[in-house]
Amino acid sequence: MPTYIVVADAGRARIFTHAAGTLTETQSLVHAEGRMHEGDLVTDSPGGDVHTSSAGATRSSAEGGKALQHENELFAKAVTQRLYDARVNHQMDALVLVAPPTFLGLLRDKLDGPTQKLVTHTLAKDLSKATADEIEQAISRLD
Repeated sequence: MPTYIVVADAGRARIFTHAAGTLTETQSLVHAEGRMHEGDLVTDSPGGDVHTSSAGATRSSAEGGKALQHENELFAKAVTQRLYDARVNHQMDALVLVAPPTFLGLLRDKLDGPTQKLVTHTLAKDLSKATADEIEQAISRLD
């Protein structure tokens, strides 16, 4: 069984398999809401509209980042559900997580216990836009 390598940020998760020395991207999950600004996610709440002032148009949000945090948690849950499915279907024997620190924490929090036990390495770095070669080079240093 291959090792799964998840390279993610709040807007995209790339799932690679690493077997017999070859890194292959097998899935890509996109979550456009993870790249949106807080004010764009909160449209009908108090303070979520555009106000005009002498300084021009400004945008305020009564949510203080909660909507974006919620979207990030939903995406982390979707990613970890894919990993859960791979584990219960005996498609992976190890797991490597690569993500910016905040999203890496969300992924760890959302993983179920048995899948957490398959995590061999984590890398708190944003490689979501990196090439497969750059990712392979970064994870080769983890061993």
